[in-house]
Parts: sequence; C-alpha cells; structure tokens
Amino acid sequence: MTVDFNELSPHYATPAIKKLWHDFYHHEQIHQDIISQLPDDFDVLCQHYQHLYRHDIRDDKPLTDWLIGLFDKLYGTHTQLVHSTGEPEYFAPKNNQPAYIAFAHGFFNSALHEISHWCVAGKHRRTLDDFGYWYCPDGRDEATQKAFEQVEIKPQAIECLLNMALGRYFYVSQDNLNANFDTTNSTFAQDVYDKALLFLHQPSSLPPDARRLIWVFLSAAGFDGLTS
Repeated sequence: MTVDFNELSPHYATPAIKKLWHDFYHHEQIHQDIISQLPDDFDVLCQHYQHLYRHDIRDDKPLTDWLIGLFDKLYGTHTQLVHSTGEPEYFAPKNNQPAYIAFAHGFFNSALHEISHWCVAGKHRRTLDDFGYWYCPDGRDEATQKAFEQVEIKPQAIECLLNMALGRYFYVSQDNLNANFDTTNSTFAQDVYDKALLFLHQPSSLPPDARRLIWVFLSAAGFDGLTS
C-alpha cells in the first residue's frame, strides 16, 4: 500500500491540512504551555536549523548536533539525547543521573524515532530501561509482526508529525525486511497516516512532550502559521 505522507506536510499540503497546522500552532493552551519554557537562545537555534535546511545538508552530523543541543536545552536536566555507535536504546535514570536516549549510528531519523517512543512512554515507563517494551528482531512471524505494528502506530505517527514540522519527509518502517510471509496486505502505513491526521484534528490527544516538540520544530523550520 502506497501512502504519500507529504500530504500531511504543513509546508506543502492542501489548504485544509494547512488550516489544521495553523490551528495547532496558534492553539492558545498549547502556546501558553510552551512559550514560557523555551530557552533564551531559542531564536538562535531556529536560525541555525533554517540555515542547515536551506543548504540541504546531507550529512546527518550537523543535524543531529543541532537536535541534541535543542533537546538538551528543553529536557537535559532529566533526559539527554546521545549518539550511539550501535542499536538504539533507552537508559532509565539511575543514581541521580539523567536518563539517556541513545539513537542508532548517529542517524537523524533514528533520533526522531527514539524521541517519539520517549514521548509515548509516559512517566512510569520512563523509569524502565527501554521503557519496559518487548522487542522481537527482524524476521518476526506474521502474528508477532501484527502485534509489533499495533505498538508502533502511535510513535510512528508522532515521528511523522515531527518530520513534517521540520519540513522533512517521513519513511514509515515495518522493520521486518526478512519476513517469510506476504506483507503486501499490511495496512500499517495507512494506519500511521490516519493516526497522524487524527492527532492534527485532535492535538489534545497527543502526549504533552509530543505537542511541545512539534510546536518547537514548526518554529525552528520557520512556519508562519498562514493558511493561504
């Protein structure tokens, strides 16, 4: 099933979708919750991202360095975002040290994916390594794959909106390249699209940190909130 996630982009979408983004960006309660918590140098961070975006940086390092710096300003006292040379992993806070979100191989997309899981996890799961989630590696059977996809719909919908807010494309991931069954009938991509669209219609259904980061990313990308 082919799904065009660009249809959800605030920068290229239809007037109807742009109106949803406009309403989100100017939502009074969201704005009040966020504006007082922004770092003093937020304008500089936004200008830095816009510089990277205009120059179409293909190297992930400047992008991940920017993201790590922004995340540290917003959450660094209790959760830090860090490069990993291996697979992604979440390390819960221990011994009065902050938690760590380690994203895979320095990839920007991996960072956004792991941040999305962190947004979904909530207060209790953030006290557990890897949020207490089960994970079955690539090569899952059909039943296990369906269970995996159900768990992934919400975080990947948030990941989609984070990418869209930054003016980037989103690539849905079923993470099962070695499947030994027919995957063509999967509705996973459409399910993720539908959930992302539902979040735009109902911003209050987003986890608070997801709302905050989406708003921050819109600002970083220079979104002006206009619907015309």
